Amino acid sequence: MLNPSQVGTWVESMPVQRFIIVLIIANAVTLGLETSPAVMAHFAAELRAFDTLVLAVFVLEIGAKLFAFRLSFFRNAWNLFDFVIVAVALIPTSGPLTVLRALRVLRVLRLISSVPRLRFVVEALLHAVPGISSIAALMLLLFYVFAVMATNLFGAGFPDWFGSVGASMYTLFQIMTLESWSMGIVRPVMDTYPWAWAFFIPFILIATFTMLNLFIGIIVDTMQAMHGAEHEADREQIEGTVHGDTKRVLAELDSLRSEIALLRACLEQQQRPD
Repeated sequence: MLNPSQVGTWVESMPVQRFIIVLIIANAVTLGLETSPAVMAHFAAELRAFDTLVLAVFVLEIGAKLFAFRLSFFRNAWNLFDFVIVAVALIPTSGPLTVLRALRVLRVLRLISSVPRLRFVVEALLHAVPGISSIAALMLLLFYVFAVMATNLFGAGFPDWFGSVGASMYTLFQIMTLESWSMGIVRPVMDTYPWAWAFFIPFILIATFTMLNLFIGIIVDTMQAMHGAEHEADREQIEGTVHGDTKRVLAELDSLRSEIALLRACLEQQQRPD
């Protein structure tokens, strides 16, 4: 009879997790090879057999975790992530669902849940969402203000780029990415409106060099905070372990003192003259 706790220990063990990581990487390579007609012409059967084998291993892994952890399996977000990825891979890809074959590559994302450092980065991004949302709202407000100004200033001369607020926001987004912003947009506008540099340069300084750096700063700050919390938890765990060991040693010392005192009393009683 299989013991759920033993199965859980085994499936979470380092050798099994490393084997799963190797399978994920190998499966990522084979999924890429399946896009090559030349490779598929010679190795289609082998690649599909390997793909089926990998999927079977993933299903067995999920099944083992469900057997070991029962309902607690679904309390772990990463377990849910793996479950959904494997479940999507099990959907038949014949008939009208043939398009779902493209979703098989989602299995590669299991590498995130299998590698602790990747999990840490994703968790940091999720923790940074509130701060990122605030910056995104501020950026949207900035884009709207500049888009209204650009539409009023340049809409008549360049209706394709600045003819409406929506078109202006899209053009400003292109400028923010610095993609062909100078020769493609700004210089042609400056040929008609020589003073246009006074509009575009402040926008680039604010949107590109300030706002985007705020995004990076929030993510880095969140990662540092999570690192600090992780180290603090480790320190408290170590202190708790040391404190427990110290109490145990002191208890043993007290027991030894009691035994020594008892032996001393017995020796003194034996040494007394009758």
